[in-house]
Amino acid sequence: MIVLTSRGGEVGIAAAMETLRAGGTALDAVEAAARLVEADPTNHTVGVSGWPNLLGQAELDASIMDGRTRASGAVGALQGYRHPISLARQVLERLPHVLLVGEGAARFAAEVGAETAELTPEARQGWEAWLALHVPQDVRRVWPPRELAPYAQLTADPEQPRGTVNILAQDGAGHQAVAVSTSGWAWKHPGRLGDSPIIGAGNYCDDRYGAAACTGVGEWTIRCSTARCVVLYQQLGATVEEACRRAARDLLDLPDRRRIAGWVNIVALDRQGRPYGISTGAEPRCYTFWSDGMAAPETRQSEHLVA
Repeated sequence: MIVLTSRGGEVGIAAAMETLRAGGTALDAVEAAARLVEADPTNHTVGVSGWPNLLGQAELDASIMDGRTRASGAVGALQGYRHPISLARQVLERLPHVLLVGEGAARFAAEVGAETAELTPEARQGWEAWLALHVPQDVRRVWPPRELAPYAQLTADPEQPRGTVNILAQDGAGHQAVAVSTSGWAWKHPGRLGDSPIIGAGNYCDDRYGAAACTGVGEWTIRCSTARCVVLYQQLGATVEEACRRAARDLLDLPDRRRIAGWVNIVALDRQGRPYGISTGAEPRCYTFWSDGMAAPETRQSEHLVA
């Protein structure tokens, strides 16, 4: 048994391991961990404490995938609810669909009695501070303007938060699961979806070969189907280390990658549950894992690959 998380997932890793040790499934474990991250008021890249879109709205994305069957559920641009990861699981279990977005996702959340929540005061203050720094006062008085695109361009710099939480697990029966949750690109254009709710881009899991998930610039990983590629490269015979390197090189080979400054961190498991991480960008990233034989989780630096 093992739980693997990207940065920010540390607050949920103990709950995931407790779930596995109590006989719970990998799917149970990743949901339990992601819920705690979504509820963490100090995390400004996940949940209703995350930085909002340009209109000051929390639009949350999440996905969950069962490696045993490859069944998946996802929600995108969800407003007004605390735990998008649990709603994603409800999509997986109750609907014939994989992805619900916007008003449809919110309608389904109400149908299943999901817990409501609004953007936190601290996150709203962060949005107001960003507007004060970047938007002239006369424009702020009539916000929003007719055209938001010029302001969305202002968010495309490497200093803007673009984090996501990735939780991967393998249970005692050898089954794997992945959960991804995010509030998305800070100050994004309303309706923007990154890779987190896109199965194959931000999340993929197949018991036969392994699992992977991504955080960082979702616009890149969508174009490269990064999480799916990590698993596919393992299917074709690569080790988890080499699979991650090949997927990271795919990202670095995008010809117009520098149009959006940033980075991507990939975390992955192979079919035996061996963890690995790799990152691109100016600074190395890290991942945390906890296997059943360990007394406490361990954090390791991801391999750092640059162009």
